[in-house]
Amino acid sequence: MKVINVHRREYPVASAEVGRLVDTLSSKNDLLWPHQLWPRMKFDKPLAVSANGGHGPIRYFVEEYVPGKRVVFRFTGPSGFDGFHGYDVFELEKDKTELRETLKMNTHGIAQLSWPLIFRPLHDALIEDSLCFAELRLNLTPTVSEWSWWVKFLRWALSGGKSRPQEIA
Repeated sequence: MKVINVHRREYPVASAEVGRLVDTLSSKNDLLWPHQLWPRMKFDKPLAVSANGGHGPIRYFVEEYVPGKRVVFRFTGPSGFDGFHGYDVFELEKDKTELRETLKMNTHGIAQLSWPLIFRPLHDALIEDSLCFAELRLNLTPTVSEWSWWVKFLRWALSGGKSRPQEIA
C-alpha cells in the first residue's frame, strides 16, 4: 500500500526560529518532539546524518539533515515500513513560516493492516501534538487537535492502562 501522510502548520515567525526547534530533535532540550506525552526520540549520537534510533517501536536513521531547514528519517522498522518521514521548514514570507512533517512509504506484509489500524492514528496524533508544542515554544497560542477515542484506547491498551492524558503545556 502506498502511503503519503502530510501534516503542516504555519507560524507568524521567522523561519530561523522554527528551524531552531527542529535542530533540537532528540536532544536533552528537545523543543519540538512531544516527549512528555509520547516515547522520546532517541539516537545513538546527536542529530546528524547516519544517527540511528527512533521512538518506541518505530526505528529509523537520519538520512538527510540540513540544519534549520530539513531532517529526513529512513525507516528500518517495524517490518513492512519502506520509506521515510521528516520535517521541513519553509519560509513563506519574512515572518511567516510553515513547518511540514511528511511521511512517504510503501507498506507490505502485516504493515498493510498495522499502519491504518494502529500506527497511522498514533502517528497523526503525535505529529499534531508536535506541531502544537512548536506553537508553545514559539510563544503562540497552541491549536490543540484532541485525540480521538481510538487514539486514547490504543494508548491505554499499549501502555497496560497507564497512558497519560493529553496535556499540552
